[in-house]
Amino acid sequence: MIRTARVERETSETKLVVELDLDGTGTSSISTGVGFYDHMLTSLSKHSGIDLTVRADGDLHIDAHHTVEDVAIALGQAFAQALGDKRGITRYGDATIPMDEVLAQAAVDLSGRPYFVHSEPENMTPMIGPDYPTSLTKHVLESFAFNARISLHVRVLYAGRDAHHIVEGQFKALARALRAAVAIDPRVTDVPSTKGAL
Repeated sequence: MIRTARVERETSETKLVVELDLDGTGTSSISTGVGFYDHMLTSLSKHSGIDLTVRADGDLHIDAHHTVEDVAIALGQAFAQALGDKRGITRYGDATIPMDEVLAQAAVDLSGRPYFVHSEPENMTPMIGPDYPTSLTKHVLESFAFNARISLHVRVLYAGRDAHHIVEGQFKALARALRAAVAIDPRVTDVPSTKGAL
């Protein structure tokens, strides 16, 4: 079973390509022009075990929004494509991850029915680094979930002062939840649903 995908996306705002392998080793090559986002996607790849290549050229002279959003859309589309008919997958995954003073939780169902629930502290530092607004994290996760056609719940159970840790904890929790959900269950030979399809 080969579970790989490649998605190209070009708009008047961005031009990008995303490639992934669900059965990789967590190897990544990420270049979006947004340093902190590159760091988060590298972490997502490493802790999920999903090999990931992202090349994006966006209108960063305006701000990071279009680039970050379009990469999340393409990442979700590639994830859905690589899953195929979902035969033999575990389907569900969850993880609770400590990131120093932060505890973040993610739960995922590769259901084919997009849904997103999110909870993180209000009034975080507005920016991480020079070009990543902290308000983008919710948008990234939501865009990924809807384009991957998964149900995703992410919440920060408690947090300290460091917005970097708050965001990174969420990406790492998502990574570990996805790692569990995409894993092949040797006891399952069909689609893990009483409906016969996901």
